[in-house]
Amino acid sequence: MRAFLLALTLVLAAALPALAAETLPELKVSYVFTTHHTPLMVAALRGEAFKSLGNGAYLKTVAPKERYELMLGDKPVAMLDLVVAKSGAETAALFAQNHVDLAMASVTAIMAGVDKGTAMKVVAPLQTEGMALVAPKDSDLTDFDSLVAKAKAAPEPIKIGYHSPTSAPKIVFEGALRQAGVAVTENPNDAAAKVLLVDLKETTNMIPALTAKQVDAVVGPSPFPEMAVAKGVGRVVADLRDLPPAGAWRDYPCCVTVAGGKCIAEHPAAVQAFVDLVVAANKWCDEHKSEAGALTAEWIGMPPEAGKAASLSFLTSFSDSWMRNTGNYLAVLDGMQKFTGQLKGKSMDDVKPLLFDMRFIEKAKP
Repeated sequence: MRAFLLALTLVLAAALPALAAETLPELKVSYVFTTHHTPLMVAALRGEAFKSLGNGAYLKTVAPKERYELMLGDKPVAMLDLVVAKSGAETAALFAQNHVDLAMASVTAIMAGVDKGTAMKVVAPLQTEGMALVAPKDSDLTDFDSLVAKAKAAPEPIKIGYHSPTSAPKIVFEGALRQAGVAVTENPNDAAAKVLLVDLKETTNMIPALTAKQVDAVVGPSPFPEMAVAKGVGRVVADLRDLPPAGAWRDYPCCVTVAGGKCIAEHPAAVQAFVDLVVAANKWCDEHKSEAGALTAEWIGMPPEAGKAASLSFLTSFSDSWMRNTGNYLAVLDGMQKFTGQLKGKSMDDVKPLLFDMRFIEKAKP
C-alpha cells in the first residue's frame, strides 16, 4: 500500500506542471450595447467561421453572450467573460479598478482615463462614424444651423442630452458648437450659456428622455439614432460627420480596442490572439455591413433594419487620417480643459507612448 501511495504521489507530482501549463488565463472583456462594438458580437455569434480568417483566432461558445474560449487555430488561448458596461467612461473606471482586462470603448474615454493615470493601452482601432444628433419627431429643428439659430435666440439654454461625459459624440458635438460661437455649459445654473449639455448616464436613457421631452435633442452613437427612428419617437437632425466646418468631422474615430497594462504584461499571447480576432472581425464586418448589422440587432434585441441602417466603417489598422483625427480629439479635449494629468498640454507625438501599444496590431493579419 505504501508503495502504491508513493507511486501515485510521484505520478501526480509529475502531472502538476503540465496541468499548470494548461491553465488558461481568465480575462474579463468589457463592451457596450452599441453597434460600434459589432465586431465582438459578430465574432461571438459566428464562432468557428472565423477560424479560416486572419491569423485563425475565433471564439468558442461556453455560455452564450457570457463566456467564450478564445482559440487560435486548434489551441485554446484564454477564457473570456463578457461584461456589459454602460459607457466608455464606466469602462475606463473598470480598468482603473482592475475589474476588466480587455475592452471596447470610445478613444476619448480612454484618453480621459489615461490622463488620470489608469494603466491601459489602445491596441487596435475599431470604427469611425456612426454618431448623430436626434430630436423628437415633432421638433422644429431641421439641421445643425437651425439648432445654432434657436440656441442663440432662446431666452434660456436649450438642453441637449448625451450618454457619457467623455464620449466621442459629445466631444464632437461640443467642439462644433464652440467653433460656431455657441456658449456651452454643463452647469444648469449658468444662464449665460446658450446650450446646456445634460448627462443622461447611459444610452438606454436617450429614447425615454426624448419621449418625455426632458431635452430638446440628444447626441449619441449608433444604434440609438436608428432605434429612435425605428420606434417613431425621433428623427436624425444631423449626422455628426456633416457638422461644420465642412469636412472637419468626417472619418472621426469613436471606439477602440483596449488592453489593461497588467493584462499586457502577464498575458501577451492572449492579447495578441484577441487583437488578431478583432482585426479579422473588423474586416469581415466592413465587407458584410448588412449581415453584420443584422447579427448585431439580434444580439442587442432591436429591429434588423435598425442594425442595418448604421453607417459605420470598421478598420484593420491605424491609418494616417485616423491618427490625425485622434490627435484633433486630444487638442479639442485639452482646449476644453478636460485634462488635468499626464495628457494636459501634450501633443499626439508626446502621448503616443502613453496611449498606444502597436506591437499587437503589427502582427495581426486582416
